[in-house]
Amino acid sequence: MKLYHTANGIFVEEGSRFYPVPASGWDELISSIDLQARVHTATSGSSVGAFEPKSILAPIVGQEVWAAGVTYFRSRNARIQESKDAGGGDFYDRVYAAERPELFFKATGRRVVGHRSAVRIRSDAKWSVPEPELTLLINPAGQIIGYTIGNDMSSRDIEGENPLYLPQAKVYDGSCALGPCVLLSAEPLPKSTTIELQIARHGETVFSGSTTLAELKREPKQLAEYLFRDNSFPDGVFLMTGTGVVPGDEFSLASGDVIRIAIAGIGVLENFVK
Repeated sequence: MKLYHTANGIFVEEGSRFYPVPASGWDELISSIDLQARVHTATSGSSVGAFEPKSILAPIVGQEVWAAGVTYFRSRNARIQESKDAGGGDFYDRVYAAERPELFFKATGRRVVGHRSAVRIRSDAKWSVPEPELTLLINPAGQIIGYTIGNDMSSRDIEGENPLYLPQAKVYDGSCALGPCVLLSAEPLPKSTTIELQIARHGETVFSGSTTLAELKREPKQLAEYLFRDNSFPDGVFLMTGTGVVPGDEFSLASGDVIRIAIAGIGVLENFVK
């Protein structure tokens, strides 16, 4: 089942039909201990005659967004390369091999945009890229209850200058996109699940790449467990699991670029660069 947060309410998609889900609000539903049962019950009611895709909002209100770094070998190599002049190469290699994962705060709900909305590149950055990531939705009890698509916009030159600049490279208005829906499932996604990134400029593809969850070094449950150590999330939380698709060092996003991220079983998240 796929859950949508829209301007017209909350809907669940089942068998290509859309059903309204009764709730006092997005946060109330997401933090509910009987979320799955409530959504399943909604599918026994009447479906809507028409579902308006343009009404889709980012699937977030009161949740925080956190992210895991250096969880793919490709990401490790990219971080080593970008930070070599700052002496950060060994730093990222040790993070990749360590038992404890890198976890960092990414966004509040107001900094997140949804499907077909504008993401931003920092005005003081010269080297910016999108990072396509499987993103976990975790309930207040620390249980993974669903999955969505995430775009972790990143200023590689700022982080590369000094690893301590990561918050500035990662956290700013419009630096995160989520959507278009949440795939509700308590079961892990197959290792064969593909994550694809395509970037278009003036109608022409300027970058494309893909990976699978088989390349993800850390298990999603392990990442969730570390996030919830001495941390509480009353409205639930989103956790981006890292990227295995990184454009080459010669590439940087430009205003007007269209970013398309597809994850098998979830759908497509598309944004344009403002």
